[in-house]
Amino acid sequence: MTALAAVASGAVAALLVAGLLGLLPGRRARGRPAGAAARSGSARAKLRVAPADLRAAAAAMALGLVTFLLVVALTQTAAVAAVPALAVALIPRALAARRRSARLTAVRQAWPDALRELSASVGAGRSLTQALHELATDGPEALRGAFARFPILARTVGVPAALEVVRDELADPTTDRVVEVLLLAHEQGGSLVTELLRDLAEATTRDLHVAEEVATNALEHTINARAVFVLPWAVLVVLVTQAEHMRGFYQSAGGLVVIAVGAAASVLGMGLIGRLARHPVEPRVLAGSREGRP
Repeated sequence: MTALAAVASGAVAALLVAGLLGLLPGRRARGRPAGAAARSGSARAKLRVAPADLRAAAAAMALGLVTFLLVVALTQTAAVAAVPALAVALIPRALAARRRSARLTAVRQAWPDALRELSASVGAGRSLTQALHELATDGPEALRGAFARFPILARTVGVPAALEVVRDELADPTTDRVVEVLLLAHEQGGSLVTELLRDLAEATTRDLHVAEEVATNALEHTINARAVFVLPWAVLVVLVTQAEHMRGFYQSAGGLVVIAVGAAASVLGMGLIGRLARHPVEPRVLAGSREGRP
């Protein structure tokens, strides 16, 4: 039975590491063009060997191993240590996801101020291209990096192509909409530019307020879900550490079954709560919308 538990723990750990490295087989998207699928596969292949992903996987393995050894030392029960170790091993991936979400949030929050700056610059007599140049140095911090090459690109390949480079670097649905309006404003020119920028700033601000309200309302449920997942396993570790008869039970076949059922219920519950509390991800339907246009 001990050998079976070791094999099961090893299999779960292997699946976890494979998931962190992006090596698990994925479903092929239906109805996607072959070229898009090839580009997507190429992008995934690049991401799989990215140093940041390798560092995250190494950190996950190290944290999981340290947690496993620490809990085993406290409880003298490998089965009890498996679930806390796997949960801790997921922390680097969760932190990486949080950083990506924070970056996208910063970009979305920066656009209303950037659009107001553009509107003010155009209203003061500058052209839209000159106003966009200023975002590289005087714009919101979250947008300066993406606009750093805009002045050079605008002179070499043109403003539309330079804006599309900015859109691809930021890779955000809000940016897609803003860039499409900026392209329209650049094409139309005249007094329409200021009106478009003002209306877009107001619409982006309203969308941002709605997104903040949704995130605030979901925060309490997310915290409760994580607490419900962590507390039973923390109590189990304390009980096994302090009570000899509890330790003996969880070292037996019956204890392994209880742990397996509890782990499955915890994973299922977290997955269900996570799906219910997940914010709908806005698709980038405008990304690449100008490809193929004359």
